Amino acid sequence: MTSMFASAAHTAHSVAAEVLNTAQIKTGERVPVKPVKENDPGQRFDIDLSGKNLIIGIPGAFTPTCSSQVPSYVSDYDKFKAKGVKDIFVVAINDVFVMKAWKEKLAPQGTGIRFIADDRGEFTGALGLLFNATDLLGGLRAKRYVIIVQDGKAEYVGVEPDVSKTTITSATDVIEKL
Repeated sequence: MTSMFASAAHTAHSVAAEVLNTAQIKTGERVPVKPVKENDPGQRFDIDLSGKNLIIGIPGAFTPTCSSQVPSYVSDYDKFKAKGVKDIFVVAINDVFVMKAWKEKLAPQGTGIRFIADDRGEFTGALGLLFNATDLLGGLRAKRYVIIVQDGKAEYVGVEPDVSKTTITSATDVIEKL
């Protein structure tokens, strides 16, 4: 029994190390599509990135910085739509239930912004945008990033050098880049 757990732990650590060493997506590259969840914990789907879309990666729902960053996207939703953005996806390595509860807290009147659960970290890992947040958040999490996507290709990739700050990923900064 002990060897089974040791083997599973070794495999998990090997996968985590491999994912953390994935090259970060760059402007001009195709955004890799991996299954995520939105409303149903049993239903995984691929995000449709046709047209102009915005992907906002955050370390965790309900965290202080994320909870102060995302409301500006909610309030500026119409400005993004006026700039031709089809969909805005807020992606976090959280489960569907947490993402739904956070969306309801941040936008009790509703919003067109889609709160996406990358519960396995596959989407964020494929982007090369994971970091080890074990000490603070219990495991691997998404770096704080914004990707402007046009027909599946990254037009702009902005990654915060410090995940606790929103120096280049605020709604105001991103609107200026559209």
